[in-house]
Amino acid sequence: MAAAERGWWWCELLRFFYSLFFPGLIVCGAVCLCLIFILWIIRVLLRKKKNSASTGKKGKDQMVIAFFHPYCNAGGGGERVLWCALRALQKKYPAAEYVVYTGDVNVSGQQILDGAFRRFNIRLIHPVEFVFLRKRYLVEDSLYPYFTLLGQSLGSIFLGWEALMQRVPDIYIDSMGYAFTLPLFKYLGGCRVGSYVHYPTISTDMLSVVKNQNARFNNATFITRNPFLSKVKLIYYYLFAFMYGLVGSCSDIVMVNSSWTLNHILSLWKVGHCTNIVYPPCDVHTFLDIPLEEKKMAPGHLLVSVGQFRPEKNHPLQIRAFAKLLNMKKTESLPSLKLVLIGGCRNQDDEFRVNQLRRLCEELGIQEDVEFKINIPFDELKDYLSKGTIGLHTMWNEHFGIGVVECMAAGTIILAHNSGGPKLDIVIPYEGEVTGFLAESEEGYAKTMAHILSMSEEKRLQIRKNARASVSRFSDQEFEVTFLSSVEKLFK
Repeated sequence: MAAAERGWWWCELLRFFYSLFFPGLIVCGAVCLCLIFILWIIRVLLRKKKNSASTGKKGKDQMVIAFFHPYCNAGGGGERVLWCALRALQKKYPAAEYVVYTGDVNVSGQQILDGAFRRFNIRLIHPVEFVFLRKRYLVEDSLYPYFTLLGQSLGSIFLGWEALMQRVPDIYIDSMGYAFTLPLFKYLGGCRVGSYVHYPTISTDMLSVVKNQNARFNNATFITRNPFLSKVKLIYYYLFAFMYGLVGSCSDIVMVNSSWTLNHILSLWKVGHCTNIVYPPCDVHTFLDIPLEEKKMAPGHLLVSVGQFRPEKNHPLQIRAFAKLLNMKKTESLPSLKLVLIGGCRNQDDEFRVNQLRRLCEELGIQEDVEFKINIPFDELKDYLSKGTIGLHTMWNEHFGIGVVECMAAGTIILAHNSGGPKLDIVIPYEGEVTGFLAESEEGYAKTMAHILSMSEEKRLQIRKNARASVSRFSDQEFEVTFLSSVEKLFK
């Protein structure tokens, strides 16, 4: 009897849900139609706003080209790409208006341009309009201690909305990796959209790290030790990778900075028909006046590191490897050594990171042998590279490595991480000859540094010559040609 009652109850429940199916379908359809209508109205209003704002003084509509780069005053390799891209477009399309969306509200537009000239020796040909965004905090990783990728990506949508509300462009280029802004500008703003991808927001390597429960700066130890948490994070990463692929596929043209980035973007975005490698512009010609013969730091050698003070750059590995080298020096009679860490600080988090690195030097007892040079001008950077014997780079899966190229152009023998762009594109043989060295562990870096320092000056000079000859393919001129060729589709 009880079983019959339960069966009757389930039948009634199923009948009830079935009776709601068609009304629910109608309601969902109506809601979707209303949403589509609202979005269409927003798009129409935005285009009207754009048309009224882009009429020039002579009464002609001017094309508006906008770059989304919330940290345009940071002074890193990504910023060099931004300024070189702007300069290249201004040469070819001088009549267009140029806009940069930035969150650097604590400086003026002129100060940003002066900083670009001071750090990169780049001066734009025509004026550029800066649209200052007040909600940049929404893309700060410190705001999202957990689910950081998702939090920053959703935050970038709100930041992109703020940008779109202030200035609606004809052509929109995300030059900093905020792919979730692409559908916003394409479907609501009615823009033609492009992307320059320095580093995928998520990569298949990141999925492998979580799947294999390996500890990294973006995979905490407490997660790697817990199989359940690792599985939850892996599901989260797969779902996020799916969403990342969807928004990325909205791009009309895609530019990537290296073979490593290309492989990941092709796997995730699946837009191979409009994806090209555009190597970042490296000011190699500026370094050609540096003599390749050694200008040693009397009475020893200078080791130089160039890179922003971000966690993925892995500066602690450099410091620990250098400490091992100093211990080796005592037994192998190496000359006196000095390590100089040169880089940009974007915010308080980066400054805190530098203080942690200083404390690490004190713990290892090498604080007198390590110097930090933060946000220094280009001429000072060039001076250090001209004196350096070894250039250090320790980021795992660095997407490209402009600092690596600059070291090679300046005649500093590079020792980079055996992964990513340096391994695939930069520190590769030139005409069958050695151009630099690769390593992975503290021990590997220390031994390779000792090996380089033990070489004869003639051998080091030959490596410098090979390296300088090999990096001509990364010049500003080569970048301009490939960049303009790639973005041409946006102007048709």
